[in-house]
Amino acid sequence: MCLRPRDRLLLVPVVLCALLATTPSPAAGAPVDPMPLLTVPVPVIPAPLVLGPPGPALVAPAAPEPVAPPAAAPEPAAPPVDGPDISISAEVARLYAETARATAGYEKGRRAAEAQRLAAGRLQDQLDLQRGEMSLLRDDLGVVARAQYRSGGSLTFTARLLLSKTPDELLRGRRIARQAEEAVGRLLDRARLAERRLSAAERRARAAWHDLDVRRARLAVVKQGITAKLESAQWQLQGEADRSVAAGTCAGAVPVDEDTPPATAWVPPVEDYALSAGFGSGGSHWVSGHTGQDFAVGIGAPVRAVGAGRVLSVSCGGAFGIEIIVQHPGGYYTQYAHLASLAVDQGQQVGTGQWIGQAGTTGNSTGPHLHFEVRLTPYLGSGVDPVPWLAERGVGL
Repeated sequence: MCLRPRDRLLLVPVVLCALLATTPSPAAGAPVDPMPLLTVPVPVIPAPLVLGPPGPALVAPAAPEPVAPPAAAPEPAAPPVDGPDISISAEVARLYAETARATAGYEKGRRAAEAQRLAAGRLQDQLDLQRGEMSLLRDDLGVVARAQYRSGGSLTFTARLLLSKTPDELLRGRRIARQAEEAVGRLLDRARLAERRLSAAERRARAAWHDLDVRRARLAVVKQGITAKLESAQWQLQGEADRSVAAGTCAGAVPVDEDTPPATAWVPPVEDYALSAGFGSGGSHWVSGHTGQDFAVGIGAPVRAVGAGRVLSVSCGGAFGIEIIVQHPGGYYTQYAHLASLAVDQGQQVGTGQWIGQAGTTGNSTGPHLHFEVRLTPYLGSGVDPVPWLAERGVGL
């Protein structure tokens, strides 16, 4: 189709608008301005803009999203701090050892105080004797002084010398006078020495009594402090033992440091005890008589194997509470019952005097004590009297 020159001129601004995307093409049927060249301004194109085929629309970059600061790395959990792994039974054992040392020190101090008391008493006796001697010396000096006064003293003696008729009489008079003077001098020396001794004895006696009072006060404080700590730990130990027995499970053994082994083959099961219920005695706590020997001791007191052997069994329930049975060579068994803790495990070999447990009041017990049995078999009902059995082995109770 051929366009007229006027129509071609009308297409120029439309094409320019389309290229510049500024003015839409006139709609079909819209009226056309007869003078478009006079009304359409010539567009000013910026230098960087190059006309060409339309490209993809330019999209403004999106604003960057705010980035949260990185979360702080969690601090590593602090490793658990292991406290001292010391059970109350070990604490009671330590306190018993401390008590033993303190008791030894207390006894040593008590003996020293007793020796000091005896020494002070002897000083007091010496003081009394010296006071008596002083009294006698004063009496003797008084007798001499009165005699000299009656005889006229040295003037009378001078007159006797002048009136002596023979040399023998003169010498005899002189000898008597010299002896009198020497006697008086000795009495005076003895008196002065006795006075010095008396003064020194008084000072020593006062110091001895003072030292004795100070020593007694210190010993009382030490003993009171140890007793208070031990009593508190003892009942904590018993509380743990009661819970163990109620659960029917034994806590682990707590080994203790051993002392020097005894020189004998057999020893008593406890130290510092008082015998209470004996073998075969009657009572409401047993049906057909007491089957062992009871030793009244404090909670936590060391319980020792009476002889070498093997721990046959360990149990923590029933009427005997916490108990140990040891098998000895020769066919005998020993039982240690109502304990508060264990120091050995089942199957362990033990030596004479070895610390195997601590006394308590678990099971059918009315107070802290050790129930000790000697049996022909491991079982209840085969017991023999422990007192003569130990006596036959050189252990007197």
